[in-house]
Amino acid sequence: MKVRRLLECPASELATYGKQELLASIAGCEGRVMACETIGCIQPLLADVTNAEYAASLGADILLLNMFDVRQPIVQALPKVPVNETVRELKRLTGRVIGINLEPADPQLFRDNDGTLWKMGAGRLATADNARLAADMGVDLIVLTGNPGNGVSNDAIVQALREIHAAVGDRVLLAAGKMHASGIAGEGGEKIMTPGDTEAFMNAGADIILLPAPGTVPGITMEYAHHLIQTIHARGKLALTAIGTSQEGADTATIRQIALMCKMAGADIHHIGDTGVPGMALPQNILAYSIAIRGERHTYHKMAQSINR
Repeated sequence: MKVRRLLECPASELATYGKQELLASIAGCEGRVMACETIGCIQPLLADVTNAEYAASLGADILLLNMFDVRQPIVQALPKVPVNETVRELKRLTGRVIGINLEPADPQLFRDNDGTLWKMGAGRLATADNARLAADMGVDLIVLTGNPGNGVSNDAIVQALREIHAAVGDRVLLAAGKMHASGIAGEGGEKIMTPGDTEAFMNAGADIILLPAPGTVPGITMEYAHHLIQTIHARGKLALTAIGTSQEGADTATIRQIALMCKMAGADIHHIGDTGVPGMALPQNILAYSIAIRGERHTYHKMAQSINR
């Protein structure tokens, strides 16, 4: 099956794509795919419009739902639908690829987040059962990563990835990696993602490797990211550079600089985080990032294209 590039693919055609078609559609964009992370369980910026819809309206190709509990899904401002239809309803409203984060978190460490925004729930843990529930709900992409302070180690990601790949690896895209240390003291700076971690994630079944965007955490330079991405591409996998340090709330000049460094490093998917203000990146930064990596033509095309096409 011949596929269109994700940055121009209409919703009706995208809905027919399976895992392999979706991978080919992303790869065909040559580093021009935007993934916007949003939080659905808190008050959305536009009150009666989900943050995911808002991000889609600004040109996001992939909507990544953070803190999405597959057992008790909450997306504020979404029309009321049965629980198992939550993701499909969001896809109906946006016409976008939908991903979620699952976390192989350490119970001894994530308890410290009780009472905070990042408090863990059973339906957010990176287990095979949760992955199956996600796939049954219509999720296209599962990202194994960690929120601040939840104690997600790279070894734990590898173990969870093996189990989830065996359970749903033929049905959904699997991404793995970290955008910050996630509460593991020995995995900061360059040790957030090493060449060894990259190989381990790919060997465990990851289709996409997530790494911090250059300029977002100490020691992750454009050259370092490029070295990791060369290893990823040599294995035929895709690379996702992530802003997970609240710089999604920085000024637009900083965003453009990060965007171009990620492009030069070789990113296939450009991720922008969810806490410019709690819930999603600053709208102007999503737009600035998109224009930096693909220009106004493709940005406005994505914004203007009707989901009814």
